[in-house]
Formats: sequence, C-alpha cells, structure tokens
Amino acid sequence: MIQTIQLCPGVTLRCRRDTRFKQGCLSFQFLRWMDDREAHLNALLPSVMLRATVPHPDLRAICQHLDNLYGAGMGPLVRRVGDYQTVGFYANFMDDRFALEGESVIRGVVDFLEEVLTQSPLENGGFLPELVESEKKNLISAIESAVNNKSAYVRENLILSMCAPDSYGVPRLGRKENVAAIQPRALYEHYLKIRRESPLEIFYVGSADAETIGQMLLPLLGRWQRQILPLPQQRDLCPGKPAEEVRQMDVSQGKLCLGFTTQITNRSGQFPAMQVLCALFGQGMTSKLFRNVREALSLCYSISSGYTGSKGIVTVSAGIDFDKEPQVRREIFRQLELCRTGEISQEELHCAREAVRSSLRSVHDSPGSIEGYYFQSALAKPALDYDAYLRELDRVTPEQLVAAANTLQYHSSWFLKGVDA
Repeated sequence: MIQTIQLCPGVTLRCRRDTRFKQGCLSFQFLRWMDDREAHLNALLPSVMLRATVPHPDLRAICQHLDNLYGAGMGPLVRRVGDYQTVGFYANFMDDRFALEGESVIRGVVDFLEEVLTQSPLENGGFLPELVESEKKNLISAIESAVNNKSAYVRENLILSMCAPDSYGVPRLGRKENVAAIQPRALYEHYLKIRRESPLEIFYVGSADAETIGQMLLPLLGRWQRQILPLPQQRDLCPGKPAEEVRQMDVSQGKLCLGFTTQITNRSGQFPAMQVLCALFGQGMTSKLFRNVREALSLCYSISSGYTGSKGIVTVSAGIDFDKEPQVRREIFRQLELCRTGEISQEELHCAREAVRSSLRSVHDSPGSIEGYYFQSALAKPALDYDAYLRELDRVTPEQLVAAANTLQYHSSWFLKGVDA
C-alpha cells in the first residue's frame, strides 16, 4: 500500500512501508514540462550538484562520506514520463533495522541530500566552471553513445520523428549542441528557478513510516521560498508528419522500426486490453510476431513490439537482412490484421495475459522497481491502482483485443541499413 502525504504546498511524499528488504530507497524529483529550451539544463543539473558540496568539496570526500553511511549511494535522476521531465536524485541505503543501535542511516541520507540541495560551492554567482565543463563532456558523451545500441537508437529516432511537434519529441537528455552552450551561472539560476517553481515528488521505500520521513524532510522544505506553478495534465499525442526514413551506417544487420499511434493511453479504460494486445502481438516467444515472422518464416533475427502507454505509441522493431525489409514489413502488417479480425486463440490470450501479469509481479522484487512503478503510475493521472489493474487484466476478452487492435494507425518507419546495401 502506498501512503501519500502532502508535506506542504507543491510537495508530495509517497511511502511504501516494506520490511522484506535489507535496503531502502529515496527519490527526490522536481517535475518539469518537457521543453526543448531546458531539457539539457535539467539533464546536466543533478550531475553537477553531486560533484561537490561545501563540506565535501570533491568526489573522493563525497564517496567517503557515503561509505560511512554503511555504503549508501546517491545518483542523478533524470526521467521522461509522458509530457514530464523529472530532475533530481535517487538514493539507496541500508535499512535502519540493520544499523548499530542508535544510528539512523536514512537520517544521514536526508542530511546529505539537504547538503547537496543547499550547499553547492559557487563562483561568480554560478556553479564551479570546472565541474560544469567536466559534466558537460560526460553528458555529451552519453548522448552520442546512444548510437551504440542500434535497435534502441532507431526506435528512439523514430519516436522523436513521430512526435516532432509534441513535448515527447524532445530528447530526454536534450541536444548536445545545447549542452555545449551551458554556462555555470545560467545553470545555477535555472536550479533556483526550478526549486522555486516546480512541483516536487518524494518517494520512500523502507521500514520507516511516512510520518517519520516527513518530519525529517520538513525542516529543509520549510526554509525554501516557493511559488509553485502547476503543471498541465498529461495530454494525448500530437503526432508529426508521417515519414519513411532510410539511413545508412556501417552495420552488418539492418534495423527496421515501424511506429503506430492509438488513442488508448495509460489514462484510458482500455489500457489493460492494449497492454495484453501488445504482448500477444509482439512481446516474447509466444507472440504472433516471434512465432510467425521469426520462427515460421525466418524473416528476421529478432522482432518485438513496444508500447509507450503515456502517449499512445506502439512500435515494432526487427533485426533483419537488408534485402528482407519489404517482406518483413508486409508480414508485420499481416499479423496485425489477424489481430484486427479476431484470429486470436485462447492459448495466445492466456500467454499474453500471463506475460503482462509476470511483468507486474516483478514490480515488488526490489525497492528500486517499487519506486519506479508507483512513481510513474502516480503521474498517469488518474493513478493506476496495482491490485485493481491485475483484476482488469483477468477480464480482458478477445473482443476487447480486437477493438484495441483496430485503434492502431500506422504512422512512420525508420530503416537503418549498411553503407553498401
């Protein structure tokens, strides 16, 4: 059960009290609307702030301090959740039940978090230039390294192209040319702005109760002067112009990705049916795409579908020989048409439903997965109730799957092939 407390205006604390784990976690995230003008600033900010504080002026001192907290860890946290970008920190630490008598690890973690948020070393009204420049290089390297995973690279570029006019068309880490232009003073002023204006989400998993965690955090929050600007509600996709992109690169295997849109999102009553449909269509070894396109016809090396529930986007990704692109494309559409016309067996429905249920059951396997699932569910608005959702999965019928399949509209594709292909 998730306990939710409004600590003060614009600050929500969500807690799951759980004594199954030896470790707990705490996330602290400012919510921003995904915007090309600041995505790069948000992506860089937490990394810079975690490089130094006044009491702990370098990484060595920070690491030693966290080691003294029974090996606690704290890292930057930058997420894209539908139309929102989150910027903040994620800490994992030993639960207080296993500390020496009289010691509180979570107390030490909260104190260090306050230090990071309020005691950054400054120069000329901005963060230290050498830290900013160092982290800019790291962030640009991370952006450039996305191309190393070719399947993920193609899917990401397809989605960015499909969503060009939408907030979802903004890269999660921003654009590298914008990162290169960041100045230390502008970054610090941006931090003060988001600290002053942004709704704040805090999530804790561990053995302490919500009131205890809230009392630890209130002194910090009470010292900030804040004037919250409410965020708009998550919205449906505003798709860009359809396109058939073909790119060449020095690769030995082609990567094809097809993009579809649907009005069914994680805010829709038909969401469970769409998730089961996507599992039946292309997720796992029992799916139509795997059993037919890969196994029966041997048209590809790999194939799977993905569903971005926050925006209503379904993608199909395949690793193929360069000359097989037309056949693979046709067979993907044929398998989708079988879903649309109701050629769905009871075995397929059972396997798809169990695949989704298995994925959901793993949510409670670790503090981190608990935080990730329930935090993102809370931003769906209305929030997804875990137990109610499991019951809805059991009620999904073949007729609902047909209805969901018929909402899918083909939009665009990306095909990456070899230079000489």
